[in-house]
Amino acid sequence: MTPDQQFTRLVKIATFSFVILFAYFLLADNIMPLTPQAMATRVVTKVTPQISGKIETIAVINNQTVKQGDLLFAIDSAPYQLAVSEAQLALEQAKQDNAELDASLLAAKADVNASRATAQQKRSEAKRFDALYVSHGISQQQKDQATSNAATANANFLAANARFKKLQVSRGSYGEQNLKLRRAQNNLAQAKLNLSYTEVHADQDGIVTNLQLEVGSFATVGQPLLAVISNKVDIIADFREKSLRHVNATSLALIAFDGTPGSLYSATVSNVDAGVSAGQFDANGRLAEPQESTRWVRDAQRLRLHLSLDDKAMHNLPAGARATVQLLPDNIVFNLFATAQIKLISLLHYIY
Repeated sequence: MTPDQQFTRLVKIATFSFVILFAYFLLADNIMPLTPQAMATRVVTKVTPQISGKIETIAVINNQTVKQGDLLFAIDSAPYQLAVSEAQLALEQAKQDNAELDASLLAAKADVNASRATAQQKRSEAKRFDALYVSHGISQQQKDQATSNAATANANFLAANARFKKLQVSRGSYGEQNLKLRRAQNNLAQAKLNLSYTEVHADQDGIVTNLQLEVGSFATVGQPLLAVISNKVDIIADFREKSLRHVNATSLALIAFDGTPGSLYSATVSNVDAGVSAGQFDANGRLAEPQESTRWVRDAQRLRLHLSLDDKAMHNLPAGARATVQLLPDNIVFNLFATAQIKLISLLHYIY
């Protein structure tokens, strides 16, 4: 075989190999899609105090596993215990004030009854004096004095009755519906609630991470002090849109983690995100900004896929662990090719 014939043969082999590889990658991308853009994620809960105060006790250490309800740290409770005592005193004072008002109401009611009797008496006298005046039995001065006394007694009665009504309004309702008692009870309940906030407990099972608290540090309302990472692992993977045409909630996948080269883990698709940030628009009152591009074929959009690991032992993965995800087709032949493909990539993780 001449050198020209050998070269021609090599060119044909290379061209044929390129066509075969191109066809394989095209077929694999559509039927058995794979993505290296995947990672393990966990829900991170930021623990934020609901009151301010000095840190008195730290009950956990960094990377400690905690259960829901476990004590994380405690804030100095002395100021809040005093607030509870003050609220209890205010409640007792409200009860005492109501008792004093009850006594004042009794006295005011007696005053009203006395003023009413006096006013009735003076009105009767004024009528008798009017009759005597007509028969010239008394003078004009005596008649005017009786009329004035009746008017004064009536005014005293009206004033006493007004004071009685004022005390009734000030006293308010009786029993637990009394406004002063309800306000004092609410203040006491708030003080007790604030006191309960001095102990901060875990709201869910998880792992305490990035703990940088020190006893004596000052906790401020709304400022996170530590984070609790959920025990539940969620695998997210970003695929091109066309790769997800045949994906549903029962689709299977194989995952190769960078941290465990050579190993494959089974997973099940849980859901696909309803959208991405590129499709989110804010109502900001501005005109649209169409994207400009000189390319004939734009970059493919990626959508996020969520997967659930079947291997419970892998739920100790750290948040952010990188992975490669291979979706498995239903066809047995393509399934074998997909498995071989992800297995090769998992072995390459020994190198990089």
